[in-house]
Amino acid sequence: MSIKVLVIDDEVDFCFFVQKNLMQNGEFNVVYATNGKNGIKLAEKEKPDIILLDLFMPDMPGEDVAIALRDKASTANIPILYVTALVSYDDMDDQCENRIGNIYLLPKPVNTKKLMKAITKVLEEAGKI
Repeated sequence: MSIKVLVIDDEVDFCFFVQKNLMQNGEFNVVYATNGKNGIKLAEKEKPDIILLDLFMPDMPGEDVAIALRDKASTANIPILYVTALVSYDDMDDQCENRIGNIYLLPKPVNTKKLMKAITKVLEEAGKI
C-alpha cells in the first residue's frame, strides 16, 4: 500500500527533497504544490491521505489553506501536518511531532525518518491506516 502525500509549501527545494526522500522506499507517493491556491486544487484532484502544509506562504497563509480544505466536503477529512520553522525540535516533547489540540506540527528542517514516523502517527490517529 502506498500512502499518498500532498506537500503544500512555497519552497520548491523543500518540496522536491521531501518528494525524493519519501518516495525512495516505495511506501509513499508524493505530489506537491508551491502555493496555497494550487494546493487546494491539487487536494481536490488527488485526494491525498495526508497533507504536509507550510504555515507561511506568500499567496495564502497555511491556516487559510486549512480552512478552505475543511470547508470542502471532498477534502474536509484529510489529516494535515503543519511543517514549519516556527517551532524547533527543542520545543517538541517527544522529538518527533507535537500536537496542539487537533493540529499536528513538525519542525523544519525535516528529518526524513521523523517525517515518516509523524505521517504514520497522524494517519493512525485519524484511523486512516
